[in-house]
Amino acid sequence: MPDPVRLTSLAHGGGCGCKLAPGVLREILAGTPAAAVFPDLMVGTETSDDAAVWRLNDQQALVATTDFFMPVVDDPFDFGRIAATNALSDVYAMGATPIFALALVGMPVDRLPVETIQQILAGGASVCAAAGVPIAGGHSIDSVEPIYGLVALGLVHPDRVLTNRGAKAGDVLILTKALGVGILSAAFKQERMPAGGYAAMIASTTQLNTVGAALSGTPGVHAVTDVTGFGLLGHLLEMCRGAGLAAEIDANAPALLTGVEDLATGGVRTGASTRNWASYGEAVSLPAGFPDWRRDILCDPQTSGGLLVAVAPDQAPAVLAQVIDAGFGASRIVGRLVEGPARVRVAG
Repeated sequence: MPDPVRLTSLAHGGGCGCKLAPGVLREILAGTPAAAVFPDLMVGTETSDDAAVWRLNDQQALVATTDFFMPVVDDPFDFGRIAATNALSDVYAMGATPIFALALVGMPVDRLPVETIQQILAGGASVCAAAGVPIAGGHSIDSVEPIYGLVALGLVHPDRVLTNRGAKAGDVLILTKALGVGILSAAFKQERMPAGGYAAMIASTTQLNTVGAALSGTPGVHAVTDVTGFGLLGHLLEMCRGAGLAAEIDANAPALLTGVEDLATGGVRTGASTRNWASYGEAVSLPAGFPDWRRDILCDPQTSGGLLVAVAPDQAPAVLAQVIDAGFGASRIVGRLVEGPARVRVAG
């Protein structure tokens, strides 16, 4: 019997590292005609938020999003779990609770056994079952590279929608997951994964960001976004631009996944981290002598990453305790928002 095909060998990139670089995406969207005004469209494309939000009535708003990518791991069940967790994250980041999902499936059917494709779908279904939602349909195509993801829909009260633009000067920034998914995935492809690294990566990327729905309506929580393909710096900059504020972060503050620092100092990085920095580095101030490997961690694409929460300083200890109690033990206060143009100043 021939050896099974490595899923990652069939893709030119993997996970959220496949996303278009922020600068490229902005250039493409700049030529898109402006959308008509719809009074019930509460959140659209204006601030690069995590999902669209449509007011249904005085008590309900519909949150709609989609996310899909190529394999970041070779195990088909784990790939399905990671992709589904990542897609549902955008619903939670808006403060909503998912209600159902649709599967998006593109597979090289001439190169992958049916059983492998079934395992990918089973992994995604297991995550949706854990979230309490059905996969109610979807669409599939014959694709050159394996692609899997979801359209995810959720509900939230219109007054409790969490966006990336509501932050206020003085807010404390809380990050709920450790960084380094992209670096670990690169190490995996290079067969340099450290002991415990794979387990840590899977545990992080398959942990549902359900705490986002719990933060909806929590006193002092002003803005939320999830940290994915653009890295911590990129998604923080989107929050700054949406709110018209600057940010200060401590490079030493975020937790790191197992082995990430050693890998980064050893030169392991993703191409996406380099593209990310090229797209938004002019809006980031680094300390003198700041090493490239530390910058790479801050730009590292986070497949199914954590939530970045902007919260009033007097409520920050309670919110931090809340997210830790919800199972996000890697949560850390990583910085704050201040008056000023949309830039990030890195300390540490």
